[in-house]
This record gives sequence, C-alpha cells and structure tokens, in this order.
Amino acid sequence: MAENNKFTDEDDALLAELGIEVEVKKVQQYNTKEQRIIAGFEEILNFVEEHGRMPEHGENNDIFERLYAVRLDKINSSDECFELLEPFDTKNLLRQGEKIEEISNDIDDEELLKQLGVDIDADKSITKLKHVKTRAEKKAAEEIANRTRCEDFEKFKHLFEQIKKEIDSGLRETVRFRKDAGFTKTTLKQAQFLIVGGQIALIAEIGESFKAPNGEEDSRLRVIYSNGTESNILLRSLIRAMYKDETSRFITDPGLGPLFSGEVNEDDQESGTIYVLRSLSNHPMVQENKDVVHKIGVTGGDVKKRTYNAKNDPTFLMADVEIVATYKLANINRVKLEKVIHKFFNTAKLNIEIKDRFGKPVKPDEWFLVPIFIIDEMVEKIKDGSVSDYYYDIASASIKRMN
Repeated sequence: MAENNKFTDEDDALLAELGIEVEVKKVQQYNTKEQRIIAGFEEILNFVEEHGRMPEHGENNDIFERLYAVRLDKINSSDECFELLEPFDTKNLLRQGEKIEEISNDIDDEELLKQLGVDIDADKSITKLKHVKTRAEKKAAEEIANRTRCEDFEKFKHLFEQIKKEIDSGLRETVRFRKDAGFTKTTLKQAQFLIVGGQIALIAEIGESFKAPNGEEDSRLRVIYSNGTESNILLRSLIRAMYKDETSRFITDPGLGPLFSGEVNEDDQESGTIYVLRSLSNHPMVQENKDVVHKIGVTGGDVKKRTYNAKNDPTFLMADVEIVATYKLANINRVKLEKVIHKFFNTAKLNIEIKDRFGKPVKPDEWFLVPIFIIDEMVEKIKDGSVSDYYYDIASASIKRMN
C-alpha cells in the first residue's frame, strides 16, 4: 500500500486480479456557509448529549441554550438546511412531519443574538458571552436600581434592626441564592427577608398573580430595603437579579423554638449541656468580681470531666472552678447555641490576660461579667424562643426588650 494509505494504479490492478472491486468514494466538499451550518448543528447535538433534552426558549435559560433553540427553529424552517444536516442528525432533532413556518435562511449567530436581546460589542464574539447581559437581565437590574423613598419606613425600621441582630447572633443564617440550591419563585413569600444589591430587603407585599408573556406565573411586589427605599418589582425580575448577583443571599427563618429544657423527654436525643462555672482563681480582677465572673459554655460530654484539669488549663484561668449551673440540651446544634449565648453577652465579655504554665500570655474566651440570675433569665428566653427580642444592657445589668 502506498504512502498516505492511497491505492496506486498497480494496487488497483492487483486487487482486480484477486476479484476485489475497488470503490472510490467521493469526499463531500462543503462551502464556507455549509461548514458553518454543520458546525452550529453539532453544537446543538452536543447540548442534547450533555443535558438529555432539546434546547428550550425562555429568558431564564442560559444564553447559549436560547441561541441553540432559535438556531434549531431556523434550521427546521429551511429545506436547504434540512437536506444538508439530515446525515448528521444522530439525535432525530430535525423536523418530524411537515416543515415549520419559514423563518429565515440566515443562521448568523450575531443576528440570532440580537433577536434574543443580547448586545455584542465589536470586539466580542460568541465564545466570550459569559458576562453579556440580555435585555431581560438589564431590565431586572434596572428595576432593582429604580427605587423610591419609602414614606412609611418607620413601620419597618425596627424589623431590619432585629434581623441584623439575629444574623449577628446566629439565630438566622444567610444562604447563597442559587438555581442549583433549589430556590424557586414559590420560595419567596410575603414577609421574606433577603439580601440583594448589598441591602437587606423585605418583601412587604405580593400582588395578584398573572401570566407573563412566556406563560409563567408572575406578580408585582412591594420590596422595602434597609436603607429606607422601596421598589415595585416583578417577582421574576427579583429572582433573576438575585441569580446574577454574586452577593445575594436568602435569609433563613430563626427556627429556634424551645431549644431545651431541664428535662429530656424519652423521644429526645440528648445533645449536650450548657454549663456555668465560677473561677476560684486568685487573680485580682477575678477576686474583685467573683460573684459575677462566669464562664458559659456548651459541651457534649460530662461537665465534671470537662473541668477535671482546670488548674492547668488557661481556658479555665489556670485555676479550679465551681460548677454553678447546668442545663440539658436536646435536639440542638451545640455550636450554634453557644454562638447565640456568647453574642448575647458580648458586651459583658471579661477582658483578662493570664500566663499559661509555660509563661506565655493568653486571653481566655467564654468568661463574662454577668450575674447568675441574668444567665437564668437568658436561658428562659431561649427556651420560649424569644431571645432575639431582647438584649443584655450592661449599664443596668438587666435584660431589656428591643424597641
């Protein structure tokens, strides 16, 4: 066999003597336009292979999927494209039955993108569309930015202050607002708090539902923002803006309920113990305030074992301790609860520096200048789930309700 695997005339003659017919296949030649159409169809085939479905129209879909959907419509409207691509149609994507209504023979990507509402600069190409915004996305961003002064903001101001405190204390969490996290339009509801555009936002009102042009349900919202502004935005526009905003967050409900009680029911799973300790240290600051200096912590083990080696542990001020009170925990996240307690008494945190057994200076955490009766009162607030409505006023050494 000759070089490049091509048969010479001598090879053909030899094969003929052996009774083997040589069929010379003509290599199909495509012009530039046909090559572009074939390459575009192969991208659609790759999409179907990866996602297991046809590309779909819709403003909420990825721009490339929308591009493929329009491109496929145009292909199916053209007899020329149908005949050209039929040999490549391994997924049976081409028209089945009668041809759909003629759209246009032009399948230029830039023209398709313009029809989809995507503006491309002269120096951009179809391969550089990651940060290109569609008209719908621009409209959503404009609605978010188009805010007016909230005339009755005083009705909502205390709610934003409370939400911020609950986030800081760990009673509420913020979760990234992503499509793949399962958030949908039904996730958002009246009285829902969000973070969008760098502001905490409250969905104060949801109007009547109506059909959007694409057939989906939509509604007009009244959204109040923590900076004293508000917007009259569509639900779908708000969600679209949050998907595109890397800093957007979904603020969870407190969900604390009765965290624990002195007794654990048979069906409860005991999770640990809150402990309150008093130090027996000779440190001058501790001695002067021995009736109010307390260590408050949460442990999953036995408190006595936890404090067994206290005199050698800088966490316990390098001194023995006395167990003042304990509270059993059931079905609770110990780390989260401890964070709530420490945030609640943060203003009363004991600022003390001691030396460990190697002479190295350390500043122990979890020690507070708080009377035991205040700790008991705080525990009761946690039990009934109202702790987020209160704060510890160090000046009066009392727990006060927030305005």
